Amino acid sequence: QVQLVESGGGLVQAGGSLRLSCAASGSIFSINIMDWYRQAPGKQRELVARIISGTNTIYADSVKGRFTISRDDAKNTAYLQMDSLKDEDTAVYLCACSARVSGTSRPNWYWGQGTQVTVSS
Repeated sequence: QVQLVESGGGLVQAGGSLRLSCAASGSIFSINIMDWYRQAPGKQRELVARIISGTNTIYADSVKGRFTISRDDAKNTAYLQMDSLKDEDTAVYLCACSARVSGTSRPNWYWGQGTQVTVSS
């Protein structure tokens, strides 16, 4: 199985920056996709950013130009650099990945527990 642990959340003033990390561990054979989602109170969970094997990235329109997703395959870790933060970025940020476990032939999706990001104005 694969375990994901997010870190780096916290309280920041509007206009500030945070860097989130998502470390994957376990019997990992390969990780294809790593995602960052967020969920604010009373709102649906939304995909914030995705990075596919290599450097292919996708961003929600609301964060384009402000957030940057990256990954370090040697460490099985994804990052989300968040700049120019706004009040509306306040949410629990969750990491997810599509990974193959050693000894299996198909990938599965795995989720972390999330880290709180609070932006104050």
